[in-house]
Formats: sequence, C-alpha cells, structure tokens
Amino acid sequence: MSGPRIPFPRSGHARAAVGALAAVGVAAAGLAAGVATERALVRRFKTDPTDRYADEPFDEQRYDQAVKLEMPDGTDIHVEVVEPTRPRPGNPTVVLVHGFCLDMGTFHFQRKLLAERGEHRIVAYDQPGHGRSGRLETGEYDLTALGRTLRAVIDRTAPEGPLVLVGHSMGGMTIMAFAELFPEMFGDRVIGTVLMATSGGLLAETKLVAPALLGRVGAPVLHMVGNVTRYGGPVIDRARRSTTNVAWLLTRRYGFGTARPSPALVSYVETMNSRTSADTVTRYLRTLATHSRFPALAALADTPVLVIVGDKDMITPVVHSEEIVRRLPHAGFVKIHDSGHVVMLEHADEVNDALTGFLETCGGAAS
Repeated sequence: MSGPRIPFPRSGHARAAVGALAAVGVAAAGLAAGVATERALVRRFKTDPTDRYADEPFDEQRYDQAVKLEMPDGTDIHVEVVEPTRPRPGNPTVVLVHGFCLDMGTFHFQRKLLAERGEHRIVAYDQPGHGRSGRLETGEYDLTALGRTLRAVIDRTAPEGPLVLVGHSMGGMTIMAFAELFPEMFGDRVIGTVLMATSGGLLAETKLVAPALLGRVGAPVLHMVGNVTRYGGPVIDRARRSTTNVAWLLTRRYGFGTARPSPALVSYVETMNSRTSADTVTRYLRTLATHSRFPALAALADTPVLVIVGDKDMITPVVHSEEIVRRLPHAGFVKIHDSGHVVMLEHADEVNDALTGFLETCGGAAS
C-alpha cells in the first residue's frame, strides 16, 4: 500500500498511543493485523438462518423535515424531524443524541417504534464529523462544543415545548455538557433524560481504550496524536477498508454482549463505524480523554432520569452507570442481561419497553 511515510515513534508512550489509535472505540478495529481464519470466521458467524434482522431496512427511516444547521465552527449538522401523527397535549419532543463513531441510525428501533406510535415528535441528528454532518476544517472536536450543538438543534427544531433527551455513550456525555452549559433548561424545557451506556467521567475502569490510555500518559502523547491525525488519517482509512473482516469480528466482540449476536446488527454497526474517518476519530481523542462532568448531573436532580446499560458492556462498563445512579438516586436503572455497548440495537425490545414506560412518567402517555 502506498502513502506518506510516517516515522515510527521511539518512545514507549508514543508507541502506546499508536496502539490506542488502532483500538479506539470499535471504529479503528480494522487496523488490527489480519489472521488466516478471519474470512472463514466471518462467513461462519454470518450464516444464521434465524437472524430476525436479516431483512431489516436499516437507514430507511421516514422523516418529515431534513435540516442542515450551520454551526459557528463551520460544520453543517444534519438533522431529521419526524412529526407525530397522533399528537397528545403535553407529550414531549424526543431528541436522540448518538455516540462516538456511530450516527443517528444507532436509534433505529427506538425511532421506528416512536414513529409508528405517532404520539411524540422526534428529532435526530448526526454529531459533527459523523454520518451526514460535516467535519471540522481545523482543530479538535470538543464536548463543550457538542453541548452547544445540541442547544442549536433544539433552538432550530424544537424552540418551545417539553423535551426528553436520549443520549447513548458520547451522546450521554453531550447531554452532560449541555447540562453544564444550560442548567436552566432542566425542569423548564427538559422534563426527562435517558442516559444509555455512558459515563459522567472516564474512570480507571473504562474500556474506551484511547481516552483511558491517554489520560494516564499525558500531554506529550496528545501532541503526537495530532501529528498522526494530520499525516496518517488517509493511510489509516485505507488500512481499515482493507481489513474489513477483522473489523467485523472486533465489532462483534467489543460492541455486543450476546454470545451469538445478529449478524445483520453487527454489520450495521460496523458500517457506521467504518463511515467515521480516522481523522474524526483521532480529533475526538482529547475531549473524550478529559471528560469529567459529574457536577453537571446536579442539573438533572429534579427531573426524571433513566439510566440503561448492558451488563456486558466493554466500552463503558456497568460501574459508570452505577456511579451516575449513585449521584442521581431518584433515577431509574435498567441493567440488561447479555448486552454490550450497543444495547438499544442488541436488545431493542427491552430498551423500547423501558423508554416508552419512562415517557409515561414525563407528562405524556406512550401507549
């Protein structure tokens, strides 16, 4: 494979950071070295005549309005709005905020259910650098900026009326950054919050590989990461595309908790991962590494909160959700058996039951 020559870093910290880039989230999994049996394994795992999602039309969700929202930093944010077909007074607008290396399709089954019920307005958007949203021209991504992006989405698409915010992984962190910036929105506009497979601060137990590593080795590595981002992104992307079987296997291993997850779901998640460029991945590292917003949770103390996590989540393990619940003792807590990080896809029925039940406590019926 041709491409720019990158000097191999000599320091142990630098070598560790390069390893982190290969492991961050599930998105960079394709950098792992291929093995002779990878294709056979993928073929075997994908051969499942009982796969209930084999014919699921992913990425074909209905919407009534598509909005391109231009942010001050130059990124264009892709937003989709689904209007209720059976609106009920007092029912909140549901805002869906996805996680790192994914896109709004993460909430495929939740959006599908709510649209079929037709009782809630739905707002979904792709985070900067993800899905159909634009990328930063220069600099790094920042969780505070993501909180401001969420505010801009709300101001443009749901400027009045009650809201329920639903965030998965980095999406939950985005909601915490939003709460830190705009605590007055909670109780007034935001009448409920759902936090799925997320963290208030990346503790030592985290398996969100690069942030945990970078938090330990410090600033010199972050500087080196910036150079890898500038010079190595296209090379990394080509490597990922050339090792898609490895990426699929690692997505199955680290994204899911069930022993035999749906091959169609694994492929769907791996596709979302692969659409997130290496440039985007590396430019998010610093903000994820330094995320610590437990004090921001105080803004949620007087409104309903639901915390959902899979008991086999290897990205943001259960301890992170338990810490959120410890700080918000009024929160509902749903721990889903045999589920990994993409809990709302892997165990959609259980998550949907919990979500619709929660909406009933937030001023609007979901039946």
